[in-house]
Amino acid sequence: MNMPACLRRRPNLIALGFSLILAFFQSVASAGQTPSPVTDSLGRRVAIPAKVERVLSLQPEITRLVVALGAADRLVGIDFFLRSHDDLFKLAYPGQARLPLVSMANYNVNLEVLAGLVPDVVFGAPEDRGVCEAIEAKTRIPVVAFSSMGRFAGLLEELRLVGRILGREERARQLAVAFEERLAGIRRRIEGLPPSARPRVFLSFWSVLTNTPVFYEPVNAAGGINVAEGRLPSYAGTLNAVVPVERVLAWAPDVILVQGNYPPPRRELTVASVLADRRLASLEAVRGRRVFYTFGFWNWWDFAQVQVETAYLAKLFHPGLFADVDLEALGNAIYREVYGIENGYSSLCRLLGCEDWIHGH
Repeated sequence: MNMPACLRRRPNLIALGFSLILAFFQSVASAGQTPSPVTDSLGRRVAIPAKVERVLSLQPEITRLVVALGAADRLVGIDFFLRSHDDLFKLAYPGQARLPLVSMANYNVNLEVLAGLVPDVVFGAPEDRGVCEAIEAKTRIPVVAFSSMGRFAGLLEELRLVGRILGREERARQLAVAFEERLAGIRRRIEGLPPSARPRVFLSFWSVLTNTPVFYEPVNAAGGINVAEGRLPSYAGTLNAVVPVERVLAWAPDVILVQGNYPPPRRELTVASVLADRRLASLEAVRGRRVFYTFGFWNWWDFAQVQVETAYLAKLFHPGLFADVDLEALGNAIYREVYGIENGYSSLCRLLGCEDWIHGH
């Protein structure tokens, strides 16, 4: 996930009859299935049952991939973030409302609930290594820690590994090929652009003006330059850096992007408030009203949304090169391809109020 360390998940150390639970899981593990080892993002070799029927994911990026792979019926629980904050996931998988909640508002993991769900495998986040190890130690359930850390190559690797674990290798291959072909099409249009034609972009994310990702691949892939790229994150296990306003002024971005991945009533930082901020009045991006919403990531990527966002940013940065791209038609096609839902992108845009800020470009 990509959020401050204070919001990391921690196990809820409730007193349990763990001896009974441990004995139960040991008996399940010895039921005759030959384990298949995988290497996770922590470099751990984890033995996975040959047949995985029950899945618990504490890593939202993985949960989304399980649904995209057509294995949503194997999910036995859901984490607090997806239940409470991820509006696209609710559209992609309405069945999430029936799943038991395994973490709480403070992102603590309830081990009692987790154990009672009897998953064959748990997916965790590598930045939460202590949580992963605590779950394995107390339940003997294999825990695999995966994360893309915001990188497309990592996302595709994660897709293939989850596809392997779930026996959905061909579906994973199809999704990966479509993703790579779409990005290659964007790259072909912008190749040869000189640096002077690539806008310098500052991303203002997570409801705070000066909170910015130090790596944001959709900007790079769309032919822009993230002015904060290369800075050290302010929080371990994230890409978040908090920078002073003076640093933003020194960067002098051509474009400012504000995270818009919330319904309007939940937005604490808006395009209007950035444009009205007197501290930023000297910036060309503000004077030229080149301040826009973009989706942004929450707990890393949604496999469909990141593709739509990259196309949107390419059209925003280089309208002449992408004048023929119908974002709504493209978005609906991607959401159909990934999640099998009709008009999913249009529905999301209505929910987020993004028609005004995305369809005009």
